[in-house]
Amino acid sequence: MEQKTKVVAETGKQEIVITRIFDLPIEHLFMAYVEPEIIEQWMGTKVLKLECKRYGSYEFETTEPKGNKHLLRGVIHEFIPQKKIIRTFEMNSMPFGVQLEVFTFKKLTDSKSKLIKKVIYQSVKYRDENLKLPFKMGINWAHQRLEEVVSKLLKV
Repeated sequence: MEQKTKVVAETGKQEIVITRIFDLPIEHLFMAYVEPEIIEQWMGTKVLKLECKRYGSYEFETTEPKGNKHLLRGVIHEFIPQKKIIRTFEMNSMPFGVQLEVFTFKKLTDSKSKLIKKVIYQSVKYRDENLKLPFKMGINWAHQRLEEVVSKLLKV
């Protein structure tokens, strides 16, 4: 089965570019990144803090089946509703350092929208180590879950 989420990682660069077209209106896609209840459902994580504003911060907690907890956190540097979020990201249990994430939301039609996510790592080494994990499969699964959850919740 073809993966709907595309992940591009050019050799020798510190970044990954992730793109996906969703069968969701742009306002619904954007909500999936800013509404705690929706985030918790599609990400399977607990939202401890989420300040959707410039210089706001966020903190999520995820728990593995074995009970190990992981904190994901960062600072939001730019927040333009339904257009762009720029934030830092770090996970306490992963050795990839702080990453910069740029989310760009584009309206394609009244019922379709596109997400472009650029992730910039501190080094090519960190980026390449992350790509050794089942990263592409995981992001495809997460985006599929996002679309399913939002479609059901908002009756798209």
